[in-house]
Parts: sequence; C-alpha cells; structure tokens
Amino acid sequence: MTDDIAQHYRQIMQHLGEDPDREGLQDTPKRAAKAMQFLTAGYHQKLEDIVNGAVFESQTDEMVLVKDIELYSICEHHLLPFIGKCHVAYLPRGKVLGLSKFARITDMFARRLQIQENLTLQIAEAVQEVTDARGVAVVIEAQHLCMMMRGVEKQNSSMSSSVMLGAFRNNQPTRQEFLTLIS
Repeated sequence: MTDDIAQHYRQIMQHLGEDPDREGLQDTPKRAAKAMQFLTAGYHQKLEDIVNGAVFESQTDEMVLVKDIELYSICEHHLLPFIGKCHVAYLPRGKVLGLSKFARITDMFARRLQIQENLTLQIAEAVQEVTDARGVAVVIEAQHLCMMMRGVEKQNSSMSSSVMLGAFRNNQPTRQEFLTLIS
C-alpha cells in the first residue's frame, strides 16, 4: 500500500514540474505516503477498540468537561490541514468515560479526510453512544490552511462549529454553562 501511494506522489511531483530523482526529493514520495497514512489512520480504527472498556459506573450527574483537546485533520476539499482544539462536555447518566478516551475519540475522527462540521458531529455522537449521557456538547475551533494558504489567504481566520445533543440542546442554562466554561 505504501509503495502504491508513493508512486502516486512521485507522479504528482512530476506533473508539477519537479524531478523526483533529484537529491532532496528521492525519498519524498515514500515519506509523503507514510505521512498520509499516519494522518488518515482513523479509517482503520473502531470506536469500541478506542474506548476499550473504559466506561465506569459513577453517581455523578453534573457536567463533565474536557477542554482544549488539540486536533489536526485534513480538509477533504483541498487535502490541506486544519488545526485547532476541541471541547467536549457530557452529563453522565450512571457512567463516565475514561479521560484519555476523549482525546482518542477526537483523534480517530480527525485522522480522516474531513470537514470540521462533520468532525464535530461525529465526536458528539460517539461520546453519546458510549456513555448514554443525558446530553453531549462539542465545540471545535480551528484554523484551516485551505483558507490561509490559498484562495482568500486570510491568516487570522478561524472557524468554530458546535453540536449540542440532549440536555445541551434542550436546556438553555445547561448550554450556557458549557459555553461559559469554554470561553
């Protein structure tokens, strides 16, 4: 698989006018192939493997919030990175999720060709699925290189997306508490 992808990178470089046999580029197709495989490793992961049984009984029913989960993904429209942070909150209903699993769930979906809006929804639905929470809220704030390096070239632009499920959608004070905590 890596060799096939590397061959395609080699052809792209040639079509762009580069000589893939010159000293600085000889190993670039293979390095680029390995990098892309790493950046899209989420296609080969499953939610149940990521969670790995780390759901625990708990009497807590107050909001649990994990802030500033770093993420990077690849824009499906231009194959350029977007980089940002994710905030995830949920209202437990008898069980809680191990802390590191929020970052792992975020990475699993981010490491796919993606748009930010879908990424936000996928994370929220996954947390809802594994916790059966009364509500889940996810906000992602990211900078998109497809907007910074090409097109309109706006260096200071960023995008925020949110998904509110259950009590975060239906209960304004709960939603406001979450938004206040992440600001």
